[in-house]
Amino acid sequence: MSAILALDTSTPACSVALIQNGAVLEDFRMAPRQHNDLILPMVDQLLSQAGLTLSQLDAIAFGRGPGSFTGLRISAGVVQGLAYGADLPVVPVSTLAAMALEAHQATYHNDWLAALDARMGEIYVGGYHIEKQNDFWVAQETFAERVIAPDNLMAIEQAYQGVGSGWLYQDRLNEVLATPATDVLQDIAPRAACIAELAAFDFSQGKTVSAEQALPVYLRDEITWEKQPARIGKR
Repeated sequence: MSAILALDTSTPACSVALIQNGAVLEDFRMAPRQHNDLILPMVDQLLSQAGLTLSQLDAIAFGRGPGSFTGLRISAGVVQGLAYGADLPVVPVSTLAAMALEAHQATYHNDWLAALDARMGEIYVGGYHIEKQNDFWVAQETFAERVIAPDNLMAIEQAYQGVGSGWLYQDRLNEVLATPATDVLQDIAPRAACIAELAAFDFSQGKTVSAEQALPVYLRDEITWEKQPARIGKR
């Protein structure tokens, strides 16, 4: 099976993970405003722990968003540099889908409405059905990702459980759900381990991009992104 390194800095959490032969190693830390200082040392430490170099990987995955603008720019820039230097493909993974997978693994519910607090009275929100196909975890999008004020959400016919910081608007979200969520996990943040597990399936399906195409997804149209220059050589 493939060896995939995954990164996430989309929220105050900072995490790095490696999936190889179905086993996952992860370094997960709550580290607000420390991502820039921590992420590369965490990568080095995890690869050393696994006895691997970048050139021995098959791909690099990252939480492509939505999430913190600054955090997403950090992870995308780091992934671009690492992937370009080691000539590796990149697997972008939705941070909302990663939260849905973690919530499923904690509770075994399959259908999740994942939401992150987007500030300014809005949330990033998307719906996912989690299942296992052969040996891979898969998150099927069932409610398209968007940024929206909770009061502007229309009725959602599918039944979901709730995950993520955006569920601070739990009363409003339950109002638009056909069946109010009985399990709400507000404290779950995107983590690299779940990103790695979802990336393994996408990689097996050939769903990769080049280093130059490893771009964050903000959902807010007014935010623009310019590719960061690759500054990290082969390891």
